[in-house]
Amino acid sequence: MQVGLISDIHGNRIALEAVLADMPAVDELLCAGDVVGYNPWPGACVDELRERAVPTVMGNHDAAVVEETPFRFNSMAKAGVEHALEQLSTEQLEWLADLPEERLACDGQVKLVHGHPDDPDRYTRYTRPAEFSARLLDDEDVLVLGHTHIQHVERYGEGIVLNPGSVGQPRDGDPRAAYAVVDLEAMTVETYRVEYDIGAVRDAVAAAGLPEMVGSRLERGK
Repeated sequence: MQVGLISDIHGNRIALEAVLADMPAVDELLCAGDVVGYNPWPGACVDELRERAVPTVMGNHDAAVVEETPFRFNSMAKAGVEHALEQLSTEQLEWLADLPEERLACDGQVKLVHGHPDDPDRYTRYTRPAEFSARLLDDEDVLVLGHTHIQHVERYGEGIVLNPGSVGQPRDGDPRAAYAVVDLEAMTVETYRVEYDIGAVRDAVAAAGLPEMVGSRLERGK
């Protein structure tokens, strides 16, 4: 079974379209959260996942929108939350509000969370062995994390812990949109990067009145 994995779309429709066009044929598509925030198209990104019935978990930006608690974020992130609140319809907000913090998929072989399994707001970084470790695995074969916007894969015996990276705002120095595909039979992972029109996103950021840094940081992958 081939499973496509995406995370941290953050309202970047152009990056999401590029990823979906580039992704090889998969049997299932899963999302590890933060569908909205930062970028100009929260509604389009929500609708894309809704129409495809993509199993998705709630990210911290998704939660901030439905709970209306943007005060926990810096000014750039706060602006993205406020923009999403202005743009999303009642149905789109209800879809976000119904997202769970974790979920099992693929007959229990894959577990999806956004941050740390014990705390969705906690960053789980591969640079911290105690954080990115076999102890994160429970009964699932594959644990999928998001939140850090850094693509990484670790194997522990017969299990895999991975972050597919960010579709809409990579932070690992590579500006290309990130995703991954796991083969659940062979237990292999392929990570991918795909170029997209960052200039068009910058123009849309400016037109929407969002902070300039939202667009400029995309070119640096930071």
